[in-house]
Amino acid sequence: VFADTLVKLADADRRVVAITGAMPNGTGLDRFQPKHPDKYHDVGIAEEHAVIFAAGLATQGLKPFCAIYSTFMQRAYDAVVHDVALQNLGVVLCMDRAGLSPDDGPTHHGLFDIAFLRCVPNLVHMQPKDEDELADMLYTALHHPGPVAVRYPRGVARGVKIKEAPRRLEIGKGEIVRDGDHIALWGLGNMLPMALEVAAILEAEGISCAVINPRFIKPLDEALLLDCAQWARLIVTFEDHVLSGGFGSAVLEALSNRGAGVPVVRIGWPDVFIEHGNLPALRARHGFTAEAALAKIRSALSEDRKALVRA
Repeated sequence: VFADTLVKLADADRRVVAITGAMPNGTGLDRFQPKHPDKYHDVGIAEEHAVIFAAGLATQGLKPFCAIYSTFMQRAYDAVVHDVALQNLGVVLCMDRAGLSPDDGPTHHGLFDIAFLRCVPNLVHMQPKDEDELADMLYTALHHPGPVAVRYPRGVARGVKIKEAPRRLEIGKGEIVRDGDHIALWGLGNMLPMALEVAAILEAEGISCAVINPRFIKPLDEALLLDCAQWARLIVTFEDHVLSGGFGSAVLEALSNRGAGVPVVRIGWPDVFIEHGNLPALRARHGFTAEAALAKIRSALSEDRKALVRA
C-alpha cells in the first residue's frame, strides 16, 4: 500500500523521490523502482546518510520519502534532529515495522520511535488506522512544508477499500469513530481495532464508550482530548509502543498541563526488550490483549466508584 501510493504521488508530482537503506523489498520500494527508476535511491545500510541525503534533496526543492524501519531510524536520530528538523525541511520519514515486528526478533521491534521523536521540534508524527488512511497521510505529508514522520506496522492490512484519490488531513485533528458517555478510548493506529473490541464488550455491560482515532501523535489533538476530559470518567490509550514516553505519556502530559484531573489507563508494551515470537503469543505473554485491557479498565472504574463513595 505504501509503495503503490508513493508511485501514484510520483506520477503526479515531479518532486517526489524515494530513498531506502538497502531494504527495497522490506519497505516495498521494489514496486516503486521499476516505475520511477530516476526517482529511486538505495544508499545501502547507511541510515544516517539516507536521512542527510534526504535533507540535501529537500533543500533543492524535492520531496524525499525516506523509508526506514522504525527500529533503524534510531541510527539516524542525529540527522533527524540536526539536518532535518532544525532546518524545518520537508523530509518524510516513512517508518515501517512501527510497533511489534513479530517473528523478526528484538532487534526489529519498532517500539521506541514515539518517545524519541515527539520531543523534536517542528516534526509532525502520525499513524494511520488502516491502509486508506495511510494513503491520506502520505498525501498530507507531500503537501506539508516541514518534516513529517509516518509510522505504520508490519503485516496484513485490514482490507479497507482505498479511495481513488487520497485526501489531505488537517494537521493535529483526530477522528471520533463512535460517540459515548462514560469513558473515552483512544486507539492509536493499528490499536484502534482493540479499542473497538473493548468498547463493544463494555457497552454490553452498560458502560458507554467513545472511541477516538487520534491520527496525530504530534501535534496531539488537545482540543478533542480536553473535550473528553470534561465528561469522561476515564480515558484509555492504546498504542503499539512501549509505555515509557509513548502516546499515553503525551496524553498524560497534555492533561496535566491543562489541569485536567481525569484518570488515565495506558495500554502498551512494558519497559523490557520484547523477545522473538508470533504476535498473539507475545501479546498474551506481556498482557497486551483486550482481556488484559478490560481488567485494567474495570479496576480503574472500581477505584473511581470507591473514591465517589468515600467523598
